[in-house]
Amino acid sequence: MTDAQITTLIQSSLETLMWIVLPMLATAVIIGVVVSLIQTLTSIQDQTFSFAPRVVAMFIVFLVTFPWLLRVLVTYTTNILGDFTPFIK
Repeated sequence: MTDAQITTLIQSSLETLMWIVLPMLATAVIIGVVVSLIQTLTSIQDQTFSFAPRVVAMFIVFLVTFPWLLRVLVTYTTNILGDFTPFIK
């Protein structure tokens, strides 16, 4: 394998990873900011109050986006394993 092939493979892997993680990460950030704002305004300093809504929201987003995530992973894996000859040389 050449350096260009390795770089392309790493780039496509990281890009696929970014698309897979982005919905849940964005949800966690948005919910975290909203909960932190609510905690600041109400002076509630309970740790479970900041943790539980994020976990629930991320789980819901995961359930909603799971078919799409699965399609992205299957497409990526098919593309990698479909033409494996450049990686052998």
